[in-house]
Amino acid sequence: MIRGLAGLGLTPPLGGTVDRYLLGLFIRNFLATLLFIVILYLVVDIFDLVDNLLGKGASFATSLRYFLYKLPLIISRVFGFASLFATFLTLGALAREREVVALRACGLSLYRIAVPFLVASVLISLTNFSWNESVVPLFTRKSESVYKVEVEKRKLRSIFGRKAIWMRGTGSFIRADNFDARTNSLHGLVIYQMNQNFTLKGLVESPVAQWDGGQWVAQQGKEWTFNEDGTISQRPSSTHIPLRETPEDFKVFRQTPEEFSFFGLRSRIQDLKDKGINTTEHEVDLQMKLALAVIAPLMVLLAIPFCVKQGRRSGLALSFALTMLIGFSYWVMLGFCVSLGKAGALEPWLAAWLPNMIVAFLGLYFFTGQE
Repeated sequence: MIRGLAGLGLTPPLGGTVDRYLLGLFIRNFLATLLFIVILYLVVDIFDLVDNLLGKGASFATSLRYFLYKLPLIISRVFGFASLFATFLTLGALAREREVVALRACGLSLYRIAVPFLVASVLISLTNFSWNESVVPLFTRKSESVYKVEVEKRKLRSIFGRKAIWMRGTGSFIRADNFDARTNSLHGLVIYQMNQNFTLKGLVESPVAQWDGGQWVAQQGKEWTFNEDGTISQRPSSTHIPLRETPEDFKVFRQTPEEFSFFGLRSRIQDLKDKGINTTEHEVDLQMKLALAVIAPLMVLLAIPFCVKQGRRSGLALSFALTMLIGFSYWVMLGFCVSLGKAGALEPWLAAWLPNMIVAFLGLYFFTGQE
């Protein structure tokens, strides 16, 4: 198959000495860059949160565990930056030593020289996706638990199951299909009112309950009363339902997208859809998991023509500056598009993938213009 690609400048076949040399350089630079960016990210995160942690009385051990549990998430977020910076470093070093000129003089086109970098970036993307599926959700849940329970001292009165929220309330047990922290609303709310001997005395049900700043306002609710003679009476519930808990009580176990794997979040979305709950925000988060996983090859594709154009002028400072410029621009675009997607102005898939499409278009445009 590779020999059939001679017309595209992708010969000789992969696996030769040159490929192993280029791949080795790229992987070493990638690992060194990944370590550098993770440390930099962690230091900035520590300075950003240290006042908050100390202000809440968190111990050194608690703070240390919190940041250690955050490490897998930090690593997953910088795979694309590390790939971009590693490409600038590798090709910049090759250009300064005139090795790119030597390779092209030997008959290797720019397309062929780029193949080891693109193959490595695809492997990095697969690793990133696997990392996000297995390690990140587990450790993110632990970091969220440490922060909410040990730092903010919130009480563990609830269990966030896969299908619903269950909470022990004041004289009741509360069940909800979903809590929307953005709108402070509970969906599929059921309140089981209990006697002192834990027998059921009543039940309140509401499809949606909205927090108005002081209490919960029910919509189309129903209320059942279990009388002592064994009869059950039913009536429409009052506008204000008997629920003393506030939105803060329900935020304790609200799971962030990073606490789900791709398939776990997809299952969660389907479950919410089956219950008639709007899932636009979750669908954007689901598409982002895929979009961010494949950003490494796109960043490499975009970096290669810049490196070739700069030639021997490519230095560490310039490489770092270009990485910051491209990376910052990408995250600004992504944040803007995601906001539009969650607001319903863009389709979820388009909100997550549009920045990738722009990077891919620019990369292909500049890359094909080098030959």
